[in-house]
Parts: sequence; structure tokens; C-alpha cells
Amino acid sequence: MQFGIFSVSDITTDPTTGKTPTEHERIKAAVTIAKHAEDVGLDFFAMGEHHNPPFFSSSPTTLLGYIGAETKKIILTTSTTLITTNDPVKIAEDYAMLQHLTDGRMDLMLGRGNTGPVYPWFGKDIRQGIPLAIENYSLLRQLWEEENVNWEGNFRTPLRGFTSTPRPLDGVPPFVWHGSIRSPEIAELAAYYGDGFFHNNIFWPSSHTKRMVALYRQRFAHYGHGKPEEAIVGLGGQFYMAKDSQTAKREFRPYFDNAPVYGHGPSLEDFSQQTPLTVGSPQEVIDRTLSFREDMGDYQRQAFLVDHAGLPLKTVLHQLDMLGEILPVMRREFDAMRAPGVPDAPTHASRVAALGGNTAEAAVATVDDVTGSSFYEQQENDDAAVENADRLLRATQHK
Repeated sequence: MQFGIFSVSDITTDPTTGKTPTEHERIKAAVTIAKHAEDVGLDFFAMGEHHNPPFFSSSPTTLLGYIGAETKKIILTTSTTLITTNDPVKIAEDYAMLQHLTDGRMDLMLGRGNTGPVYPWFGKDIRQGIPLAIENYSLLRQLWEEENVNWEGNFRTPLRGFTSTPRPLDGVPPFVWHGSIRSPEIAELAAYYGDGFFHNNIFWPSSHTKRMVALYRQRFAHYGHGKPEEAIVGLGGQFYMAKDSQTAKREFRPYFDNAPVYGHGPSLEDFSQQTPLTVGSPQEVIDRTLSFREDMGDYQRQAFLVDHAGLPLKTVLHQLDMLGEILPVMRREFDAMRAPGVPDAPTHASRVAALGGNTAEAAVATVDDVTGSSFYEQQENDDAAVENADRLLRATQHK
């Protein structure tokens, strides 16, 4: 099990002081937070991508590259990289470069994005979000797997004899997680290729998350990648810890009540009951996190949102210290519960060792061998969405 933190890069006023950090302060704070995450023993640090206020992370590769030079062990990843509004050619180049600079200490999470105005800023239409995600990802894989790419699609100019540089480190492309909150088509995309699926469930009830993860697991097995329990799953979550639950609630409540992502909706207590938000003692955070397995099964990556809602840097670092103190307990408990045969989270080293650098050939063979029906037990809207995604996947693959 990998434990880490992710940031949405929000710039939010601290309601207890009235102070709003500058972009410069938040950017530098992200570096400090990532370095401290490594110091307390976390496995990964993830940074999101946004192109609109009040967020600062418009160039996650630049930030992660800098952090990579300042750290030694921690895995660097995204949460998420926009596969729809970014050019797949640039994604292939940027993340292969980051892979080399970090000696393989990276992977990435791809998502389609749900901020409507961003699409036209990059010449795209949000109504084409799913077809864009499917076509762009197909091209991205081809760019990493083939040195001489000839390609033609619907959303960008054709490529003739193009080679993306640098080539992936050791001939093994970065491992890809597909992040989604509510799109079954993205779960289908992850399952089709045998990639990881990350459900960022921080604002959603466990019943919805359970359904999305189950869908991905079923389709992962359908496409011949292994048993449902062997699928690679990641989950989001968020917490605020103090010595006891009363102190934690008293300290976090003003941030919850006033932050744009939380405030003016359900109460802190109701929100905590309905979502993974845990505000309480270290033992309560341990117990709540362990409970995620009851609904989702064994999974490989747990990402916590810590630096948000206007919390000052000093507080975030203290939260990381407390997380570091309970990490050994959570690692031990999750390992003890894990069923036999459940794989670890993929890393560059494990993929090189397991596949001998033949990731490209193995992936292409898997896709070419896909057969079978599209039937599985889900509600009608999921049936239609996944059937459409399946059709688009096959059409894109065989262009």
C-alpha cells in the first residue's frame, strides 16, 4: 500500500487570520510540503493541474521536476494531468523527461477535467470530453510505445514519421492512473488498457465510490488483465488531526465553514459522515482509513488532501508529522488484511523487473487480443456509457 498526499493547489484565505497567501508563497509552500512528506515517510506527492484562479498549478511538470531535484525517494505524480486539453505529444515528451530526471520516481494520473471554461481556452469543446480523452490517450500510448509514429485522428493534426523524445526510461513508459469522480467511461478506459483507476472520492459518499470501483474491477477482468481483485485501485481522502476529536473539530471548523470547497453546505458533522473527511484523533483517522477497505476491497494507493481550505503552512506540516506517526500502524494493518495475490502498487523498478522492458509489446498484444461481450451488472446509464466507451476505444485502437 502506498500512502501519500495530493494538492489541488488552491489559494484560499485563512478565515482565522484573514490572510490570503500569494501565488509565490503557495508555490514555494508546495515544495516545502513535498519535501516534508518525504521526511515523514510518505510514498508519493501528487500535484493537480488547473488553469484558472484560485489555483496556481498550471505547470505540474515544472513543479514536480524542481521537487524531484530536492528529494531522493518520494514518488512524484499528478492529480490530475488533463488528457483532454493538453496535446498528447507534449504530455509524452514532458513526462518522459520527468521520468529521466527523477530516475523513474514518477507516474501520472490522467483525467478529462470538469472545469467548463478551460476547454475553449485550449481550443476544445467540453461536450467532446470523453471522445477526446479516449483518442488522446490512445495516441499517448502509441507515442511512448513506438519510435516511428504515423497517426491520424479527429482532434489534432496527423503525425507522419514522428518520434517523441526523450524515449521512456529503460523502454518502460510511466505507469498511468486514470482519475475520475463520476464518469464510468474513464473507469472503462482504465480497465481496457489494464491501467490503474483512482477514484477521488473526497466529496462523494462511499456508495458511489464503491460502485465506480466495482465497475472498474469487473471490466479489468473482462479485458483479460487478471482477476477483479488484482485491479490497481487508488482512493482519495482528507483529514484534520488533533489530540482528540473535540480539539480537531474546534480547530478545523472555521476552515470547513468558510472554504469555497466546503462552506455554506452540509455541516462538518454531516459532511464527515457522508464522505471520507475525518476530523478527529489519530486513532479515528486510522480507523476510518482502514474502513475504506470494507467497501472497496484491497487497494494500492491512499492519497490524502492536507494543504487546502486556507490552512497555513505551519499547520499542514504539523498534520504531516502526525500522519507520519500513524503510518506504521496503517501499513501494518493494511498488510495484515490484504488477501493473497493482491499486487502491490506498480513502480518503475517493479515494472522493469517484471516485464523486462517489454511493456509496449505486452500492452499492444493485450489490446489486440480483446474479445467478449459488453454485458455486466450495472444500471442503465452505466451500460450506455460503457458501451459507448467500448465502441470508441475499439474504433480508436484500429484507426
